[in-house]
Amino acid sequence: MATPPQSLEQWLQWQLRLHSREIELGLDRVRAVWQRLGAPAPARIVITVGGTNGKGSTVAFLEAILRAGGQRVGAFTSPHLLRYNERVRVQGVDANDATLIAAFDRIEAVRGDTALTYFEFGALAALLIFADSDLDVAILEVGLGGRLDAVNIIDADAAIVTTVELDHQDWLGSDRELIGREKAGIFRRGKPAIVGETEPPQSLLEQAQDIGANLLRAGLDYRFEALANGWRWLAGDITLDLPEPRLEAPCQHANAAAAIAALHALRGRIDWQAQAIGQGIAGATAAARLQRFAGSPELIVDVAHNPQAARVLADWLQANPSRGRTLAVFGALADKDIEGIVDPLRPHIDCWVLAGLDAASARGLAASALRARIGVLVETAADRCHANVAAALAGAIDLARDGDRIVAFGSFLVAAAVMDAVGKRTANTA
Repeated sequence: MATPPQSLEQWLQWQLRLHSREIELGLDRVRAVWQRLGAPAPARIVITVGGTNGKGSTVAFLEAILRAGGQRVGAFTSPHLLRYNERVRVQGVDANDATLIAAFDRIEAVRGDTALTYFEFGALAALLIFADSDLDVAILEVGLGGRLDAVNIIDADAAIVTTVELDHQDWLGSDRELIGREKAGIFRRGKPAIVGETEPPQSLLEQAQDIGANLLRAGLDYRFEALANGWRWLAGDITLDLPEPRLEAPCQHANAAAAIAALHALRGRIDWQAQAIGQGIAGATAAARLQRFAGSPELIVDVAHNPQAARVLADWLQANPSRGRTLAVFGALADKDIEGIVDPLRPHIDCWVLAGLDAASARGLAASALRARIGVLVETAADRCHANVAAALAGAIDLARDGDRIVAFGSFLVAAAVMDAVGKRTANTA
């Protein structure tokens, strides 16, 4: 490096240029650099969370429960929404610029000629920051897949796979069985392997059994059920009556149940505190997971970006009808199953407003290309196509009538841009 970056933004831009590919799965490069850094333990206990959907929410439940129980906790998540610093948290506080830059400096000092991706740089920085923070528990969210993801250089004391559905097929495989085997790569011999869905692909179960992991399945080894007021988690002779999660999506009971199952499996090393579990379930938050912004019109932001997530959003919209119309602000990446996202939502959306993402990402679709992809499914007027998310949101607000609501979804880029616009609007009216 001729001139070392000085600011966090300079570091991030440099990392984007360092590797010729945005994504390159594999552990050899990142493990070699980690060994040169001394490979310090990131925490006394590590929990890794993978899966197609539900990872961020499950991390949020784990983090909230553990902190409520007095544990010192770090969490690594991705992608971020508004600030890169969101990716690395210690005791619920985002890492500051100076801490991240110091970690990047240490990585660069030993990297040599090993080309790391943007994600790999961030994962290594998070592990260094955690190792310096005297943590009881580090929670690591898988970025893509599992077996070859950078966080998998760490042997987890417990691992969760929330769901397995079609997404990122170019990297993970064309069907659930292939994807399931990749995601099972985060399991370890003799360690709890929590499967958060009741009908997982057989490959996920076979891989866990082949390596001798302690397989714990939703619906078999633990389960949950609805109550008139709250819900109940059960495993063996353990019964917990719990409050409703603040996170509203129908899938959040399953995510919370998987988090509890991991902590139950680790109860010999982590205090099992029913009160802390209830407190954490009720208090856990995760941005842009059916996040509501009051006003007229009401705004709902969700990171639904694949068919499974779209079905969850559709179920929520059906269970929570609007007084007026529901307007969609929708943008997507070109490699997504756009038809599969749109189809379950068609009965619940009255007006589609399309946002271009081509300026925000090389993988992003322009609004006109998005319109062409979904034109056979929904009728979208040309004047409802906008160059970017901010313009699409403004267009939807102009179209909205009293009692209408706007739902923004389709990509993390959509959620981030909408939340940024909301923040700016709030600041201007304060």
